[in-house]
Amino acid sequence: MARSLPASRPSALQTVARWLLGAAMLTAGTGHLTTQRQEFQAQVPTWLPLDKDLVVLASGVVELGFGAALLALPRQRVTVGWLLAAFFVLIFPGNVSQYVSRQDAFGLNSDRARLIRLFFQPVLVAWALWSTGAWSAWRARRR
Repeated sequence: MARSLPASRPSALQTVARWLLGAAMLTAGTGHLTTQRQEFQAQVPTWLPLDKDLVVLASGVVELGFGAALLALPRQRVTVGWLLAAFFVLIFPGNVSQYVSRQDAFGLNSDRARLIRLFFQPVLVAWALWSTGAWSAWRARRR
């Protein structure tokens, strides 16, 4: 049987950061389903053999789920943190595709802006792992 990861009590700063990330995920997920659908389609890699709108809608639903989980499931925050970090890694090829294919979206209308955007994905991964306590739970488990 797999051992569950220990979760220490999060700091107030981690809790606020988790709430902010949850709100950001809810906002992004809502954008996927409504006013920003075309913008998000610019990030769907051309090599992905799926309908771009379907990918945007599905990822929007996933983002809404993550946002809700970050806000409403504090006892599962470590698991949610790892899953959200993995999600951020999985969608990174879309950001690379936007850069390589020179797709304008979200005000990223230059190669420089699209390149700079790539460096924010690791920040999102770190935010998910730190704010949920996933990183510290993993480190505690390794001791």
